[in-house]
Amino acid sequence: MAITYREAGVDIEEGNRLVDRIKSFAGQASSPLVLSGIGGFAGLCGLPTGLAEPILVSGTDGVGTKLKVAFAMNRHDTIGQDLVAMCVNDVITTGAVPLFFLDYFATGRLDANVGEQVVRGIAEGCKMAGCALLGGETAELPGMYNDGEYDLAGFAVGVVDKSKILGPDRVKTGDTLLAVASSGIHSNGYSLARRVMDNLGGGLDQYRDELKTTVGEALLTPTKIYAKTVSALYAELGADLHALCHVTGGGIVENLPRVLPSGVAAVLDQARPWPAIFKLIADQGPVELAEMRRTFNLGVGLLISVAQDSAEKALASLTSAGEDAYVIGRIVEHAGAPIVIYENDPEGSRS
Repeated sequence: MAITYREAGVDIEEGNRLVDRIKSFAGQASSPLVLSGIGGFAGLCGLPTGLAEPILVSGTDGVGTKLKVAFAMNRHDTIGQDLVAMCVNDVITTGAVPLFFLDYFATGRLDANVGEQVVRGIAEGCKMAGCALLGGETAELPGMYNDGEYDLAGFAVGVVDKSKILGPDRVKTGDTLLAVASSGIHSNGYSLARRVMDNLGGGLDQYRDELKTTVGEALLTPTKIYAKTVSALYAELGADLHALCHVTGGGIVENLPRVLPSGVAAVLDQARPWPAIFKLIADQGPVELAEMRRTFNLGVGLLISVAQDSAEKALASLTSAGEDAYVIGRIVEHAGAPIVIYENDPEGSRS
């Protein structure tokens, strides 16, 4: 008897069901610049007018082992937002406006119900970012993944006028550093976080008073998307906005120097208490302070370097956008490569 593709592990009909389900809401995450999106061999998107020298900016990422939490909880409706956020938040650090996003969803055996939840989250993330979900790829790969598991990757493309690119060349001694709060762990450090939580016992359904929710819900809190906040801030500050740092894996200590020039240091006042999820990880690990700082965002999702005279205006803009923002430090002279200096007693950050 002849063997079919379905018997070999690939269900084309299930894939078609998924495509039919996602077309309606994926199409809602679109843009007037999109010429051809979901359904074709490739997506087409034009460039906005009015840019003297348009520069395309791209960023790619995945979600990492946060997926393991989604699998364990059978919750797939927010992980797509994480995927969009990790890509878009990188792109906007240049001052670029996100144009479109594409995803890659791979699984051993396709379940249209799960796939729909994942892609719906991606579409919601794109709407939050103000970009189009231009297309994607769903791959059913028998034998590559454990039952009930999948992997996600994606990339975003944005555009910025060359004269308005943010970065080290703009940062000056005397700049004020602003912090914008994260929504939680975001999508970095989950191998360490999961290891600590496993040692707690009680599982992901365990309710913790300090978290005001279950361990699983706290770990699945989706990553914030800062695109519209940054767009409004740039419109308000113009040339007084100098640099943006997306705090991802490596924490502040490894990410902030990436947007600073040589000859300066970032002096930080870390007196603000860590969110409860980070305190729990540090105390229950236990995990040393240096390891926490180079693994997690510790409550800061975005750092912003602005001209000192514009700090109050910047804070007003961030607050108007609904962000929890505050002054976290300043830029000072420092011989050699850029570094991060914590000014206060390091243990104070845990209090």
